[in-house]
Amino acid sequence: MIYAGRVPVTVLLVDDEPLVRAGLRAVLQAQGDIEVVGEAADGAAVIPLVRRLRPDVVAMDVRMPLMDGIEATRALLRTVDDPPKILVVTTFENDEYVYRALRAGADGFLLKRARPEEIVHAVRLVAEGDSLLFPASVRRLAVEYGAGEGGGNRAARAALERARLTEREGEVLRLMARGLSNAEIAGRLVVGTETVKSHVSAVLAKLGARDRTQAVIAAYESGFVTPG
Repeated sequence: MIYAGRVPVTVLLVDDEPLVRAGLRAVLQAQGDIEVVGEAADGAAVIPLVRRLRPDVVAMDVRMPLMDGIEATRALLRTVDDPPKILVVTTFENDEYVYRALRAGADGFLLKRARPEEIVHAVRLVAEGDSLLFPASVRRLAVEYGAGEGGGNRAARAALERARLTEREGEVLRLMARGLSNAEIAGRLVVGTETVKSHVSAVLAKLGARDRTQAVIAAYESGFVTPG
């Protein structure tokens, strides 16, 4: 059933385990505002399916036999105009594969053991244009696989310096890295939500980041935001 007057969020499921796809389909199809429009067992099938089905969200497994979710994400964003949002579905959150997928442009990640309501929330969130951030997890991933022991890598520091963020944009980036929403950032800085949206857009543009996730990764990798 589809809610009256509401266009459903369309989802493509990509996972090499049929049971995982079946479980996700059952959870999502039970919602009145989400429709699973297709399935694939490998990343190599993603691009033709996306072009044919035009889903809003791709729920993408990270580890698959022929083309993994990282390469599929890169290929999708490189070759498809107006690509869908990409939600990485993974078994282990503290995994270099997850980190590489986020750096490649995925909009967030979801654990396969997540509760049904968390799965539904994740799909709705990324469909609306938000990134699904778990600040503690992103921080651990960036420190382990990106920043290194020195608290920031040289290339990332140089890129952030070239971005020339204003003082207020820097404040917004730090709050983004803590996982605050636009409304929460607005409350913290005592400004309007539209003002925060403008600052977020400026931060993404200056960093060359596709979304909040990539901006937060850049903040941690550069040492601009430090663990703790």
